[in-house]
Amino acid sequence: MTTGLNQRTLARLALALLWALAWLPAACTPVVQVEMSDKPITINLNVKIEHEIRVKVEKELDNLFTKESGLF
Repeated sequence: MTTGLNQRTLARLALALLWALAWLPAACTPVVQVEMSDKPITINLNVKIEHEIRVKVEKELDNLFTKESGLF
């Protein structure tokens, strides 16, 4: 008693279906790639520099209040 498909064909079909189902989750796995940019990295710094002015004022005050100036 044989039907349209014999047992060997059904086994092969089932094996192929299981193999396809086994690889299905791997096909949905996300991939992350890291690539170097061809453009240079630019860093914009908005910095207010006041240090030079303070040093000049402090030096002038030190010169003003020295022992040789005679103020104290």
